[in-house]
Amino acid sequence: MTRGETQTAAAIGTAGKDAVPPRKIPHQASGTALVHTPVAVADIPRRLFGSFVEHMGRGVYGGIYEPDHPTADEYGFRHDVMELVNELGVTCVRYPGGNFVSNYNWEDGTGPKELRPVRRDLAWHSTETNEVGIDDFYHWSRQTGTEIMLAVNLGTRGLHACLEELEYVNAPAGTALADRRVRNGIPEAMDVSMWCLGNEMDGPWQVGHMSAEAYATAVDQVAHAMKLAESGLQLVACGSSSAHMPSFGHWERTVLDKAYDNLDFISCHAYYYDRGAASFQDFLLSSEDMAHFIDTVAGICATTKAEKHSDHEVALSFDEWGVWYSDVWNQQEEEWKAQAKAGLHHEEWPKAPRLLEDLYTVADAVVEGSLMISLLKHCDHVRSASRAQLVNVIAPIMTEAMGPAWKQSVFHPFAAAAHHARGNAYAPSIDGPMLSTPQYDAVPAIDAVITWDDERHEGLALVVNRDEHGTHDVRIDCSSLPRIDASTMRIDATQMLHEDDPYRRNTAEDSNAVVPHACDVRMNEDASFTLTMPEISWAAIRFHSA
Repeated sequence: MTRGETQTAAAIGTAGKDAVPPRKIPHQASGTALVHTPVAVADIPRRLFGSFVEHMGRGVYGGIYEPDHPTADEYGFRHDVMELVNELGVTCVRYPGGNFVSNYNWEDGTGPKELRPVRRDLAWHSTETNEVGIDDFYHWSRQTGTEIMLAVNLGTRGLHACLEELEYVNAPAGTALADRRVRNGIPEAMDVSMWCLGNEMDGPWQVGHMSAEAYATAVDQVAHAMKLAESGLQLVACGSSSAHMPSFGHWERTVLDKAYDNLDFISCHAYYYDRGAASFQDFLLSSEDMAHFIDTVAGICATTKAEKHSDHEVALSFDEWGVWYSDVWNQQEEEWKAQAKAGLHHEEWPKAPRLLEDLYTVADAVVEGSLMISLLKHCDHVRSASRAQLVNVIAPIMTEAMGPAWKQSVFHPFAAAAHHARGNAYAPSIDGPMLSTPQYDAVPAIDAVITWDDERHEGLALVVNRDEHGTHDVRIDCSSLPRIDASTMRIDATQMLHEDDPYRRNTAEDSNAVVPHACDVRMNEDASFTLTMPEISWAAIRFHSA
């Protein structure tokens, strides 16, 4: 193929099985965007492609765990789900919560299953059987090749329970709790290095929620003691549970001022959905809100570091992000509270009810692709992230009881980045059509990030058209990447997600209604390439230079 011709590459897939023939895009371009002069951000941490498994709804029971399923293994875990987790490219999984952890006894999920207690989960008004706990999740993580990010209970418990859990999980045999783990069938230390110290502790919905001052004192004591036990731990303090909380900013400054030297991360949480935005166009621009959130918290970290004259760095763990139609849950909560006011209730709480099982649209997938671009463009500050959640509960993977597992639309942008974003991230400057809304003033319709593995001479361009109405031609200039050779640059694979109906979505009955297609990309002679991005679309282009 000679340079300057249109290259039609196979769609990006983990093994080529997802390749879909290119689809002609008949849209008339209304503008041209130039993506050029990328600025190096940082190396891309593998933890950026993390996810989240919480004991809520069918996330665990009926999700990753279904012992009667035809694909279940000796531990009761579904292997068809494991295969999709591997195809998604998840590297690290936050567990077991979430709101659930703030009323959780970690001991309940250890030892013989027939001896484990059944408890009430106050966070999601459910019955917790404790069939799955840290013992079991450790086996699951080994089979999926994922790292565990373990959350501890600072809601109803505290320092003593955290130290005992740490000893059970990580200590070598020879102490009381480590020997208990050995008797429970795990002779080796689990080697969990990343620990979340509570969850959303400023939220009034959280069991044992605290003031910033109270949490700062508690987390300082817990972090100090845990690092006395094991200095190599990486500890995540709770940031404010949302950038829109009244406590935001003050909370982060208070916690960091008190416990800075014993912390390695501070968390960020953000969810988006179109009914929660001022307009549909504002929803498509959700990554602008995420970028502002990151910049604000990173600025607080930098200020605290300077004030303390410290050489220590505290990074951001964006350990809950994604699209969540939270208004549906809020309505369920209001109904539950209304029933509770009628008097005492003695009915059994449900086991693994269907909660937060959002079905995602094309537009949702484009927004999540845009959020991933933002995380990559800020990976100098965001060194860990968890797309929330993994299976059934606001998730890219869905299951049917005794039936199949299938992919939602949001599966595809995450998988492309997780499998192919390697080396360093580069944030390009973007010249082109601008969008203005009541919430955002003059932001680019096109957003993009470029990743480049200098050792392998392989790159990835992730591009999103956030324009609700306009189709745009996009020219991506890679000439300033290190040791790029225009004469040998080639496109390896392409992928585009777009439908004329942005509300189209996959269902259990039609799980392939929304799939990526290969797209036409024109190579130019100056180490650049051009493609047409229809409105509300996401694309991934893999390339190399010999």
